[in-house]
Amino acid sequence: MRVSSATFSCILFSVATNAFVVTNTNGVSSWNHRQNTRLLEGTDTKDTEKLVREELKERNTIIDKEEQYAVVDGEGFGTIPEDTETTTTTSIDRKSWEARLKKMTKKRAYPLFLAEKAAEIGEKILSDIFDAPKYPIGSEKEKIVVLGTGWGAASFLKDVDANFYDVTIVSPRNYFLFTPMLAGASVGTVEFRSITEPVREINRKATYLEGIATGIDPKTKTLSCESVTCNGNSCEITDFSVEYDRLVITVGAQTNTFGIPGVREYCNFLKQIEDARRIRTAIVNCFERANLPGLTDEDRIRDLTFAVIGAGPTGIEFAAELRDFIEQDGPKYYPKLLKFVRIKVIEASSTILAPFDKSLQDEAITQMNRRVQVNDEITSSMLPSGFKLVELLLDSSVKEVTEKTIHLNDGSSIDYGVAVWAAGNGPLPFTLDVIEQLGEAQAAHQGTARGRIATDPWLRADGSEGSILAFGDCSCVIDGPDGFLPATAQVASQQGEYLAYLLNDEFEISPPISDDGVFLPPRKNPESDGKLSEAIASFSTNGGEYAKPFQFLNLGILAYTGGGSALAQVSTLPSAPPIKGRGKIGNALWRSVYLSKQISVRNRVLVINDWINRQIFGRDITRL
Repeated sequence: MRVSSATFSCILFSVATNAFVVTNTNGVSSWNHRQNTRLLEGTDTKDTEKLVREELKERNTIIDKEEQYAVVDGEGFGTIPEDTETTTTTSIDRKSWEARLKKMTKKRAYPLFLAEKAAEIGEKILSDIFDAPKYPIGSEKEKIVVLGTGWGAASFLKDVDANFYDVTIVSPRNYFLFTPMLAGASVGTVEFRSITEPVREINRKATYLEGIATGIDPKTKTLSCESVTCNGNSCEITDFSVEYDRLVITVGAQTNTFGIPGVREYCNFLKQIEDARRIRTAIVNCFERANLPGLTDEDRIRDLTFAVIGAGPTGIEFAAELRDFIEQDGPKYYPKLLKFVRIKVIEASSTILAPFDKSLQDEAITQMNRRVQVNDEITSSMLPSGFKLVELLLDSSVKEVTEKTIHLNDGSSIDYGVAVWAAGNGPLPFTLDVIEQLGEAQAAHQGTARGRIATDPWLRADGSEGSILAFGDCSCVIDGPDGFLPATAQVASQQGEYLAYLLNDEFEISPPISDDGVFLPPRKNPESDGKLSEAIASFSTNGGEYAKPFQFLNLGILAYTGGGSALAQVSTLPSAPPIKGRGKIGNALWRSVYLSKQISVRNRVLVINDWINRQIFGRDITRL
């Protein structure tokens, strides 16, 4: 029997709504095979699994009043209020201890900090060559559970000694994703598998469990998780728990919609591989729809209007990659449609790429506004005089998004074919649950942390006494050397390396609370060999027997602006102006840095191969 697409959609909707009537003892809905056998007959397991995964994702991503937690893409959390006070001690020695702590957490002098970093690199190379694996003596391995497989987790897993610790990874995805290249993947510049690496390859001695963390019990040190499991045509959400001695939370952040109606329903995000795949398909769908006969010019313009909301690094790089696709591959596939294409970048502030220097912001604006570059003469002749491909709409904030229209606060509206939201970040529900479980110690900092886990300068979550460590986009360091850091891959990566260093060198992460009630910084293992990097840090901090706090080394920022042009802003001395690159030089820096930061040789080879294929054969627009 032949079933129409509409009928099939109704069947799937019935399956989705009826199946979730059954719940387990924890209130978790599941697919019930016996009650839905008739509905599932003839339905692909892949479809049922997709629906269950979407249900699991939705209830572990939606939060109330998300606008109060929003952080603009590429920027930090803000400033510390003047009345912020440290609550390090309650003893009569408070003043003397606070003076010492202030010295320890003061930003280390830049020349000494660079010397410390150089020493660390040398020590790591020598350790990889000469040091034999070490194992705990006379006791079981400490159980370390890592949540997430993003930048911070990948750096931590690459360096942590899984011979000495029992390391378990819990994450809904079993791979690391090179997120800076998601914009390119969304238009076919690189392929999806070229920018992913299996998490089991990052650390083969660690155990991976596919699941989403849903809650913790700090008292029993137990982590609650959910996972989608399928058997034949039946899929269900399964609960499981994991015990830990130390929990490392690096779950990152999710896209924040600022509570604007319609954004979550109608806009595409750009955080995961699934997002990039969905955008690539949507772009091709728009062109194929606009290519059908019988449409008016207005219909085609609407279908081929691509709205990018947010002009931070994510939004600008996506707009640039999309422009490259249209200019370079459009003449080959859709020569008659190019005159209808519009890319509209909508930004609430008065400029783009806020983290960059003003001169580089102006350069990016120039690149976005440049004339369209189409090498095919026939296609170029079809374009109207004064044709403008990209339009920057600055000082334009979104009021509401509907299925086909974006309404702005100034009363104007934009009809669109595809809308990509790249305007902000916010916390996951799990992160908020951790904050709630840790109680008053976390609540005291939420005025500035805004839904992020507040940690001390050694990345220990306040209120956990060192049993929970957090870093990356889900956390906020309080009273650290750097103040509040931006939510970037560079920060998370360095924090992961730092935490692995603390554990590998056997620092006592949770030292006993002193007689006068002070929770001390991590203490050095008296039996460990002294290192040059530690000696330099101790000199800078006057830390003595304590670990140095985390300090960020700003290596600069990059952004691709299209047409083989990119921006590079490389930091030198803290008080000196940055080294700036633009155009072809900036693009060379952008490519070399992105290649060097790939997590494996395999990824570097695949990315280079994609760049070569794209240059020779163009981008692949096949819908599979």
